[in-house]
Amino acid sequence: MSKFKPLMFALAAALFTQGSAIAADSPGCATVKLSDPGWTDITSTNSIATVLLEGLGYKADVKSLSVPIGYEALKNKETDVFLGNWMPAQQKFRDDLDKASAVEVIVKNLVGAKFTLAVPNYVAVEGVKSFADLSKHADQFESKIYGIEPGAPANQNIEKIIGDEKFSLSGWKLVESGEQAMLAQVDRANRGKKWIAFLAWAPHPMNTKFDLTYLDGGDAYFGPNYGGAEVYTLARKGWSGECPNAAKFFTNLVFDLSAENALMGKILDDGQEGTAAAKEWIKGHPDQLNVWLKDVTTFDGAPGIDAVRASLKL
Repeated sequence: MSKFKPLMFALAAALFTQGSAIAADSPGCATVKLSDPGWTDITSTNSIATVLLEGLGYKADVKSLSVPIGYEALKNKETDVFLGNWMPAQQKFRDDLDKASAVEVIVKNLVGAKFTLAVPNYVAVEGVKSFADLSKHADQFESKIYGIEPGAPANQNIEKIIGDEKFSLSGWKLVESGEQAMLAQVDRANRGKKWIAFLAWAPHPMNTKFDLTYLDGGDAYFGPNYGGAEVYTLARKGWSGECPNAAKFFTNLVFDLSAENALMGKILDDGQEGTAAAKEWIKGHPDQLNVWLKDVTTFDGAPGIDAVRASLKL
């Protein structure tokens, strides 16, 4: 048997080297810097990432940054990863980043999303089913369209819609506020059966909380199929080469509408903190770890799924 020992040692050394290469994230990769523009969908996905990264021995540093500032931070290497590149709504930002060769596309993390203007169903039944119908009811709407936080690409599109002569919205005003402030306004309008036009999207629990109708006619601004969207994970240029194990994790980290709706509902409707909601969801869907942690190790090179299960007491 002794003649086989050199071969066995060589094989063991090769396997050790291979395992080390998979987990060979540089020391600077121990902290993953993410950004959150204040959207509950990104809070949800960032929270899932945070829980799993911490179970893998990394630290997640989530910075609250508006969309324009968040993209500048990614471009300037002040952040590492952004889970909320909604396309085509954010095409302008992507064009700028691609021109500067500033980012890497890690994965398409969500399909089936949508993003455009909507009204409550009780407004739609009165004949408002298209962007072109808004101007006929300026008084009922108080000539206002409710958007999200200042600087968001969607708000810029709404400004362009107001300025587009074909919609006859001269004199209308975009009301900018954060997501939750906008939804509070929608809630008040619904309770009083008042008319309101607002930015709506899926995934989001608003789609189950409110009976709403997405408006036709915004293809030139939000894209076809009611602003049908795909969401991408971006990383700063060079990050995946420096942090191949963390990059593999984010490559695996894809979501679906039902999961995001549930997570967002826990945060918005149940008042849970993001990581608490994420832990509860993962514990209810432990098999999802087999997908998200496939071929991923801890920062120190140990089996990733075992470490995460132990951290969550699964």
